Amino acid sequence: MSLRRRLADLWQPWRPGHALLVVPLALIVVIAVVDVLAPGDIHLGPLLIVAPAITPAFAGPLLTGLVGALAVAAQAVIAVLRDRDELFSTNHQVQIGALALLSLVIVVFSRQRERRTRQLDRVRSVAEATQRVVLRPLPHRLGPLRIASAYQAADDEAQIGGDLYAATRTAHGTRVLIGDVRGKGLTAISDASVIMGSFREAAHRAGTLAELAFTLEESICRHLAEQTPHLDAEHLDEHFVTALMLDIPDDDPLTQMINCGHPPPLLLNRHGVTALAPLHSEPPLGLCDLPRPRPAVGTFRFGDDDTLLLHTDGVVEARSPDGRFYPLAERAGRWTDSGPEALLHHLRTDLDAHVGGHLDDDAAVVVITRARRVEPGHLLRRGRSGALPAAPHR
Repeated sequence: MSLRRRLADLWQPWRPGHALLVVPLALIVVIAVVDVLAPGDIHLGPLLIVAPAITPAFAGPLLTGLVGALAVAAQAVIAVLRDRDELFSTNHQVQIGALALLSLVIVVFSRQRERRTRQLDRVRSVAEATQRVVLRPLPHRLGPLRIASAYQAADDEAQIGGDLYAATRTAHGTRVLIGDVRGKGLTAISDASVIMGSFREAAHRAGTLAELAFTLEESICRHLAEQTPHLDAEHLDEHFVTALMLDIPDDDPLTQMINCGHPPPLLLNRHGVTALAPLHSEPPLGLCDLPRPRPAVGTFRFGDDDTLLLHTDGVVEARSPDGRFYPLAERAGRWTDSGPEALLHHLRTDLDAHVGGHLDDDAAVVVITRARRVEPGHLLRRGRSGALPAAPHR
């Protein structure tokens, strides 16, 4: 390894936290001055180890080593000023040697911590890239729909989990999927990636929402058969996905829905908040041993300026410190007139306050608003500079 690479491992670029170096430097000066001025039976020199010990909290190994060297030098200065004849006495030699050794140990541990930190940063960057591939951010506009989405993992160090959502345009409208894979970890991520990959492809080919649900069921069952051939039927039954699928036409407020064991969406409008519970809830996807008849398709009216709030059970099952579930419908009703981004922001802030800053389960939310349709004679084409009249047809 080259000298430049070794120095790079030790040195960190200057950052605002390095201003805290004044703290260990001040400690060295204060301890040295007090020790020199104190009576002969009081020795504060051993406290100098505090300076290099606290430095790794805001600086790298090189700066930690420099602080340690200054602490050793201060110990030598104390010995000279207090009793010049005892600079190399056994007492001062032991204090200086012990301080130098402990400072070296602190530098070594600081270097190891920096390496682990860089490794963790690389792992996080890979996790973020994986999230963007597996759980792609939903576009803000899809046809006449305005969309806002958010995903929050229960683990603060995680970026992805078993909750999922996806949306894609079709020839006549928009198809939306939100789901929740049972379990956590790599298995849940793998199942989620299969469902979303199948949805993105089948949403364009399936003629009906029932065909789309059937295709997703086939995909997850095929995936489970390939990935878990060693599991018996009892364990296979533990792998399933709750899912909600919507088919939202562009020119018709009548929207189709298939609910496979998922929490019902909320419809927000000037009349209040309505939970769109299906008349016939389908079993979750992935229960491959159960007979699955043709899924029942429900319909509801999703008109202009209405808002759909899709969510996973991590939201409604989030508990406060005193054990209360999060009242999603009640809280969402406070911001019925808000746009998708504003409503999502209010919900995330309120949910975080409700649970005290930590979720016990992953949570995903998708907010969809249908923009008001404009009469043909008053069509507007929106650009970055504002709203402009549409060009006349020739």
